[in-house]
Amino acid sequence: MCAALVVAVTAVMGGQQRAHDVAAQVLAFERDIEAAVVRGDVAFVDAATAPTFAFTHGDGWTTGGAPLRVDTRADWMATVAKAPYASRVLDSVKTEVHGDVVITYGRYVGRFKDAAPGRRTFTVWYERVYARRDGKWQYLSHRTVDGPVYEKD
Repeated sequence: MCAALVVAVTAVMGGQQRAHDVAAQVLAFERDIEAAVVRGDVAFVDAATAPTFAFTHGDGWTTGGAPLRVDTRADWMATVAKAPYASRVLDSVKTEVHGDVVITYGRYVGRFKDAAPGRRTFTVWYERVYARRDGKWQYLSHRTVDGPVYEKD
């Protein structure tokens, strides 16, 4: 009985460590994607996203309305190619690990390079989905759950 308990505890602890390692991998991948978006690195972002990728902008859908827009992968690559952001900084990010699927949720503070005063700096709370396919992580979906909220600047 004691040996079975040790095996069970070791398996649980090993699973927790694996989930922690997976979460760290995905969070690093998410930061790399954000950096690539700011650089306008279409090749990196394109390779990181799934063919069925969708980016839902704006939180109108959370109250039964429409989002600001929903970008397909091609739409999002066109935005990335314009390199409109001076910065996109992640914060308060949490993860849920479900084997080869990871959900992240948190916020980013973005700043446009060229925008009218009062529309330069914004905050977005989001939820994202990633999946490991063929040994690599892929970005499947972004959904804004609150925002964008613009700061006075």
